Amino acid sequence: MPIKVDRPVMPGYGILPAGEGSGLLDWADTARRLAASRNYWVATVWPDGRPHLWPVWAVWLDEALWFSASLRSRKMRNLQHDPRIVMTADDAEDPIVVEGSAEIITEMPGIEAFLAATNKKYDVKYGIDFLDPTVNATVRVRPERAFSLVQADFVGSPTRWQFDTG
Repeated sequence: MPIKVDRPVMPGYGILPAGEGSGLLDWADTARRLAASRNYWVATVWPDGRPHLWPVWAVWLDEALWFSASLRSRKMRNLQHDPRIVMTADDAEDPIVVEGSAEIITEMPGIEAFLAATNKKYDVKYGIDFLDPTVNATVRVRPERAFSLVQADFVGSPTRWQFDTG
């Protein structure tokens, strides 16, 4: 759960002060929208500092975004070098952006919970071998910061959440 909620400063956009427009968004509603997204974008950084962006399937589980990827994929090689990550839901009109650090999960209870959530959400039947940790990484991203707004109230809804990372 967030420890701080405020209105981000967005110079030049005419953003209303907190309490005007629709006001600050509710994290529980935003988390539901985040969970409902079908596709997500993952942004990582190459070792030389170049940005890398790639779509993934993900689930919202235990207050974190989870996804899997081949250990040989560019995003995983980037994350092994620098765990900082940004993930977004697929709705650009009502965006949700999550910043955090990627954590590779190797314990079977976490992998099994992620697999069950993925199979349910995407109506697939992947077996546990699909997430073999010697080939594929199971990644958990706990939010450090998140941002969202709703297009219908662009200037009155922008909200930023700060999370306890300790």
